[in-house]
Amino acid sequence: MYIKEKVNMKISELDVSLYCSRCKDETLHRVQYLNEKLHSTECSDCHRKYKINFNPTRELYKEVYKRITSKPTRVTKEYKEDLSKFISGFPKRLLSKPYRLLRNVDETMKAFKKLKDRE
Repeated sequence: MYIKEKVNMKISELDVSLYCSRCKDETLHRVQYLNEKLHSTECSDCHRKYKINFNPTRELYKEVYKRITSKPTRVTKEYKEDLSKFISGFPKRLLSKPYRLLRNVDETMKAFKKLKDRE
């Protein structure tokens, strides 16, 4: 089975009820995650924002490194599971790789811009 993974920054946000030290009460907070790591919280009442020192570029490099170092294992697993499917799909994947890479870079740049705009 071929599992498609992307190397780009994933931003997710959710609203959570947390205790606010400024409001002295439990209030709704917007919590932002970047690649499943806490990035910031903001109280919806007083708008006090707490940012985690976080280097998005470093996180991206870590993701790319992980993908590169795991590639031989993933390729070996794919061809052992179904050699004919691996061989037949390989040329298409090889040709489409530059376009997939550009799309991921574009998505990552949009995520970086979104983070910068929110600061």
